[in-house]
Amino acid sequence: MKKIITSVALVGMGLMAHAQQDAQFSQNFFNRLNINPGYAGISQAYCGSLIYRSQWLNFPGQPTTIVFNGDAYLPMIGGGAGLTVYEDKLGFQSNLDAKLAYSYHLVLGPGVLGIGASVGYYQMGLSGNWMTPDGKSQSAGNITDPLVPVGGNTVSTYDVNFGLYYATPQGLYVGISTSHLPAQTIQGSFRQYQYDIARHYFVQAGYVYNASATWDIIPDVYVESDASSTQFQLNLRANWNKTIWFGAGYRMNDAFVALLGYQKQIGLGEIKIGYSYDFTTSDIHTYSSGSHELALQYCFTPKPPSKTEYHQNPRFL
Repeated sequence: MKKIITSVALVGMGLMAHAQQDAQFSQNFFNRLNINPGYAGISQAYCGSLIYRSQWLNFPGQPTTIVFNGDAYLPMIGGGAGLTVYEDKLGFQSNLDAKLAYSYHLVLGPGVLGIGASVGYYQMGLSGNWMTPDGKSQSAGNITDPLVPVGGNTVSTYDVNFGLYYATPQGLYVGISTSHLPAQTIQGSFRQYQYDIARHYFVQAGYVYNASATWDIIPDVYVESDASSTQFQLNLRANWNKTIWFGAGYRMNDAFVALLGYQKQIGLGEIKIGYSYDFTTSDIHTYSSGSHELALQYCFTPKPPSKTEYHQNPRFL
C-alpha cells in the first residue's frame, strides 16, 4: 500500500510539473516541426512522421504521447507549410494540440533560413473517472470530491508559435523557437478550474559529419525551457552506410538514452524507423524501469516538371 500511495503521489507531482511543460521526447530530431514552425519545408521534400512515447513504465497513469508531423516544400508560396497534431495524456489530464505552420525561406550564406509561424487549437481536459489508492473510484460512486468534475471537464483556446530554423547542405542545422506565445490562462466551467499555459523556449542544433565513405557521426543538442525549469539533452549517433544508426544521449538529471534506427531508400522517397529507450537516473528510477519511444518517418522528393525544349530552324524564320 505504501508503494502504491508513493507512486500515485509521484504521478501527481509529475502532473503539476507537466502543467508548465510540453510533452517530452528523446528523439527530438524527428520532432522539429512540432517545436519550430521555421522547419516547415526546409528539407525541400514532402515528409510525414509519427512518434509514440510511453514514459515512466510501471507508473499508474503514466504519460503517453503521440504526435504527427507533416510538412512540404512549396516554392509557389516562397517556402514550406506544415501540420502538427499531438495528444498527450498523464493521469487524469489530457492535452490536444493541432496547428498549421508556414515558413518563409530565405537564402542566407551557404544555407537556407526558415522564418516560421504557426497558429492552432489547444485543448486541455480533466477526467473525472479517478480512483483512490484503496480501490474506491468516483465513477463507481464510492467516493466524490467536490473539486474534481464528475465526467470530466474540457477547456480550449487558440495558440500561436514562432521560430527560426537555419540549415545548410553540408549537414549543419540550428533552430530557435518559442511556443504558446499568448501564455494564456484558460478557465473551465467547473468550480472556476484554471489552467496556465506557459510560454516555452527551444534551442536545437546538430551536424552531420562525414567521417568516411560509409560512416557519418551526428551530434545534436536540444534545450527546452519554460523560464522556471530547463531541460537539456545531448545525443551522439553513428550512421553506417546511411542505413543503420545507433548511439546514446543524456538528458540532464533525468535519463541516459539508447538510440537505434534504420533507414532505406524507396523510389523517390526514404523511410526511417527510430527507437529509443530511456534509462531513468532521477529519483523515480526505483519505481519506473524507463521509457519507450518509437518513431516512423517517410519523405519523398517529387520529380521536377520536365522542360519542353524548342528549336528554331534557321531556314524558316
